[in-house]
Amino acid sequence: MQSFAKLLFVFGLLALASASPTKIQKRGVYKVERVPNPNFTGRNGPRALLKTLRKYRMPIPASLTNAAQGQNEMISKRQNRRKGKGKGHKKGGAAAAAGNGQAAATGSAPNGTGLVTNTPEANDVEYLSPVNIGGQTLNLDFDSGSSDLWVFNTQLSNAATQGHTVFDPAQSKTFQLMQGASFEISYGDGSGAAGNVGTDTVDIGGATVTGQAVELATAVSQSFVQDTNNNGLLGLAFSQLNTVQPAPQKTFFDNVKSSLAEPLFTADLRAQAAGAYEFGAIDTSKFTGAMTWVPVNTTDGFWQFTSEQFAVNGGQPQTSTAGAQAIADTGTTLLLADPAVAQAYYAQVDGAVNDQQQGGFTFPCNAQLPDLQLDVGGNMATVKGTDINFAQVDDQTCFGGLQATPAGLQVYGDIFFKSNFVAFNGGNNSLGFAQHV
Repeated sequence: MQSFAKLLFVFGLLALASASPTKIQKRGVYKVERVPNPNFTGRNGPRALLKTLRKYRMPIPASLTNAAQGQNEMISKRQNRRKGKGKGHKKGGAAAAAGNGQAAATGSAPNGTGLVTNTPEANDVEYLSPVNIGGQTLNLDFDSGSSDLWVFNTQLSNAATQGHTVFDPAQSKTFQLMQGASFEISYGDGSGAAGNVGTDTVDIGGATVTGQAVELATAVSQSFVQDTNNNGLLGLAFSQLNTVQPAPQKTFFDNVKSSLAEPLFTADLRAQAAGAYEFGAIDTSKFTGAMTWVPVNTTDGFWQFTSEQFAVNGGQPQTSTAGAQAIADTGTTLLLADPAVAQAYYAQVDGAVNDQQQGGFTFPCNAQLPDLQLDVGGNMATVKGTDINFAQVDDQTCFGGLQATPAGLQVYGDIFFKSNFVAFNGGNNSLGFAQHV
């Protein structure tokens, strides 16, 4: 440990006070493909809601924490019953190729297009992607609702890193410590991380930035420790949200976008089906019709837009709250909308109730859920009813992927993305969407 501390000190003497990428390689298009997770277990609706509320520091109903814990116990019981029947999961495909749980790169084409696999975490809570840092590959969560790139690393204790793939700065020939720099960030379910900061070469599917700020956790919350599929996060919101002090750092996307064929990335995230993140191009084969583009408000650092109208099953548009705002967040599981939206929607679902014991709207699992149309910057996007059935509460009751936001901000998470192909354009600060094929 002393030798590592000395090494960090040497690196710190060589580093600049602020990360300034010295070289960006390969101009073009880069793709991170997603594959189904073979370790699927079961969804926890209250926990997903709790995670979102805490991420955005929204009021939390007193019953929600107990509901989340109760669902954890129910999921464990279901898993134990399955294990008792001898139904284990087989290792295969990308997961087996990685060996240690990380997905491996599948190659780089001569035209500069890189392709690597991407694995959704159990029950679609997060979509994990392999990121190469200093020659070491870790599975990270791509989060368009935050702006830090932080990783599990060898400064953490053995207890905190058990089961994780960790970054070892001592094994990187390109790592440099940023003397005096630190970070501290909080996420959903009360989770968070804090530590020191360095720079290194970061490669995502062939798109490479030299001198990218990489935040090394020296403390992480228990929920991250327990989540051994996830070895850190890669923020894709605007750089002003970055938490590095004394000088905030640019995100990977901000650093790499000038080298891309187009200064954008896309999220093609589907329910237990193949999908991808792609940097530099829009794959028109992934959606139907023309893509609709709307401007985003970057004042608060999010991919934010107005969303003040909605409709249920293609009906007459209604106004929820004049001037209401929403953000597109790949790091959030659920869709949190204005209470008027959730109430009007579930009023059309037989047997749906706002169940205080479960912390949100539930309905009979055999209910036919209508589609939902949401205003995205003055244009309607459709969320399929089948994508709104998020999680089983018990044998007969399910938890809705659409829930009411307890604060003014609406958060359009993975429930929205499952129905829509979404493009994030950093060149003109706009958001594009179209219905998935």
